[in-house]
Amino acid sequence: MTKQASELVQSMPQAFLPEKAGNAKAAIQLDLRGDGGGVWVLDIADGVCQVQPPSGTKPDVTVTMDADDFVALYHNRLNPVQAFMSGKIKVSGNVGMVMQMLNWFER
Repeated sequence: MTKQASELVQSMPQAFLPEKAGNAKAAIQLDLRGDGGGVWVLDIADGVCQVQPPSGTKPDVTVTMDADDFVALYHNRLNPVQAFMSGKIKVSGNVGMVMQMLNWFER
């Protein structure tokens, strides 16, 4: 059975690859709509990824998408560039960081 988006988000710290992220410091807000969705912030600093509820702090980048699309993206069944170009993924803030972030996690 495929995990829901909320379960995948919660498992992201275990899938984090600090050697790929290097000394990156980022607050990435995931705004996932639909069943299994929610809003979380991936707080990446000092080679560690933590999942936190949104705080008053402005994230470096916000990614908004359907929870089912997030699951497909996570499992490499959705091309991130095509999804972004077709409007399935909306990004506000540092767009380049999102493309880098895809390499920071084992998928």
